[in-house]
Amino acid sequence: MKRLYAIGLLTASVPLWGQSAELWFNGGTSLTTSGLGGATANDYHLTDGFRLGFGFCLNPQRIFGYEIQYNYNRTHLHSDTLGGDLGGMAIHQGDFNMLVYGTKEGSRFRPFATGGIGFANYVPPGSSASSGGGSNEFSFNYGGGVKFRLTSLLSTRVDFRQYATPTPFGLPMADGWVHQTTITGGIGIVF
Repeated sequence: MKRLYAIGLLTASVPLWGQSAELWFNGGTSLTTSGLGGATANDYHLTDGFRLGFGFCLNPQRIFGYEIQYNYNRTHLHSDTLGGDLGGMAIHQGDFNMLVYGTKEGSRFRPFATGGIGFANYVPPGSSASSGGGSNEFSFNYGGGVKFRLTSLLSTRVDFRQYATPTPFGLPMADGWVHQTTITGGIGIVF
């Protein structure tokens, strides 16, 4: 009976054999535009900074994949009225994206387009995300990139993405959305 159960389980999982999964680690730059509000629409704004993250990608179809990511962005809060840099702050982002590849699964070179939804937690200077500080906002993103398989186990990638998030903190004169451009490179384990 145990043998019959094992054969049935193995047979039922055959559709999963064609899938590949990838674990990614990336880093790069985060360029932000749009003011956060204040005395004028651009009184408070974020400076450009760096970005570190990781993600897991599952490719169940020949040209489609799904990815879940976490990214940490480091920036500075700047105020024209208060005289400049108010200190470092973080943006924590979590995303769920769909990927559409230009080449089939197993190809060495895979350009892709991507889009998805997520959240952004803006943590101002002096606050901590772990103690409930910050402003949580819905976000969406789109972009593209390319993955290049180095060996049967390792790959590298370059991504270019645009993020849009409602303006955090609810300051007066806010202009509506924070736009963020990210350029990252990463290394991944394929299994």
